[in-house]
Amino acid sequence: MKKKMAVLRSQVSVSDVANADARTHTRTEHETDVLLIGGGIMSATLGTLLQELEPDWSITMVEQMERVAEESSNGWNNAGTGHAALMELNYTPQNADGSISIEKAISINESFQISRQFWAHQVTRGVLRQPGSFINSVPHMSFVWGEDNVNFLRARYQALQQSALFRGMRYSEDHAQIKDWAPLVMEGRDPQQNVAATRTETGTDVNYGEITRQLIRALQRQENFSLQLNTMVRRFKRNADNSWTVTVCDASNHHAKRTIRAKFIFIGAGGAALKLLQKTGIPQANDYAGFPVGGQFLVTENPEVVNHHLAKVYGRASVGAPPMSVPHIDTRIIDGKRVVLFGPFATFSTKFLKNGSLWDLLASTTPSNVMPMINVGLDNVDLVKYLISQVMQKDSDRLAALQAYYPQANSADWRLWQAGQRVQIIKRDPQKGGVLRLGTEVVSDDEGTVAALLGASPGASTAAPIMLHLLEKVFKEKVNSAAWQAKIKEVAPTWGVRLQDNPALIEQALAYTSEVLELHYAPTAGFDPVPKAQLKSQSATAKEMADIAL
Repeated sequence: MKKKMAVLRSQVSVSDVANADARTHTRTEHETDVLLIGGGIMSATLGTLLQELEPDWSITMVEQMERVAEESSNGWNNAGTGHAALMELNYTPQNADGSISIEKAISINESFQISRQFWAHQVTRGVLRQPGSFINSVPHMSFVWGEDNVNFLRARYQALQQSALFRGMRYSEDHAQIKDWAPLVMEGRDPQQNVAATRTETGTDVNYGEITRQLIRALQRQENFSLQLNTMVRRFKRNADNSWTVTVCDASNHHAKRTIRAKFIFIGAGGAALKLLQKTGIPQANDYAGFPVGGQFLVTENPEVVNHHLAKVYGRASVGAPPMSVPHIDTRIIDGKRVVLFGPFATFSTKFLKNGSLWDLLASTTPSNVMPMINVGLDNVDLVKYLISQVMQKDSDRLAALQAYYPQANSADWRLWQAGQRVQIIKRDPQKGGVLRLGTEVVSDDEGTVAALLGASPGASTAAPIMLHLLEKVFKEKVNSAAWQAKIKEVAPTWGVRLQDNPALIEQALAYTSEVLELHYAPTAGFDPVPKAQLKSQSATAKEMADIAL
């Protein structure tokens, strides 16, 4: 399905307007129904949903950078994985009795189907164009070695076959078969090494930055949408009618202040969301603190390497490592260019954004969250040790990690790239004082006038279901109306349906979205023979780490 490209409006900075206000010492007030803070995938998705559901509502988006999608949504600042739990081993933790839990994997997979449906719907509307510019078929693989890890993958594969969502997955312990699937991981490997792999052809690589840009360009074509770039949020004030007055300024001139009056505010500012949520003064913000974790990748653009690898190959995380640090060697297609990444290598900085301030962590620390932060540090000694070891790594250490997955890797082919910052959630807990939550969470006030998205993985790949959940939380009456229900079913036909219980609907949804998004899809009901897994029961500590990963 090919359509002519429409002429897209350019993104206009408001710096000239702001500077004029400063010169005349005036403050202008801009009124809007919805204020979106942050120009990333989350705000773009929510804005697109609201524009469809309530086309008469006015929407304003503010972004402190010169362009949208420059932080976490940028294609070079994330792994670009369409997270569907097809290969991510941390989504299928081992229970204390040795069994494999697949509930989280099912939830993640069903959520990603909603994102696929949302994107496919936007393609049919002409909002998203040329699917190959933002999503491509790239097989998803898990790859492990060593007796314990092979047994884990056997058990995982067998457990996932209980769900129709994973029926297309293949399994092998044969060196030749795995080499055919992913040559890089097998060439030069000890032929006697005990290895295992799974492979799913329906996996995807996604450029979330491109999706963000296209969604926002489409919003800009609407008369009641306003994009204000180079704009920083300074303070919030709740009005008597429960609307908000938000003071903003030009990023290059903090004296050029102006105000925006909004009925509803969404804070989708990545790592900066926590600090902004705290500025609103809503009591719910007191339950949260943030733990920043950065990442680096090794990147190669050498055609001899890049053209020899078409897969996202995920391994098993080290003890204490957060889920975002699961090692993987990935085919990426970013802005039309194919590359291979390996990593991530965790980094630590007190910044909450890649382009943030070193004072971010200190600025977010309050009397209400300092003890939960201390408790989390004491309860996660393995995580602290892991981060210290990562920060201390040398180039030779990173090369050795790469060669564990790609034995013939040559250091001359690879360069180190600093990816984005993520801020993991620390939440106050009545029993433990504070717990580390490695996921995303929508936080809102009781009145439903302001909401923020905190946390990280799986993040962008589940932006559509996350924003639909947000709508259910803050627009309860609207969501229950017949008009909204009908429109939501157009946008995401399986929203609210447990796909796990409906194999026919799974196949129908995958076939439809694959056709519209121009992705590979071939229904497969086969089951590869797998040796019986011999899993050991986990220790209490290992079980606690698995629970943290969820």
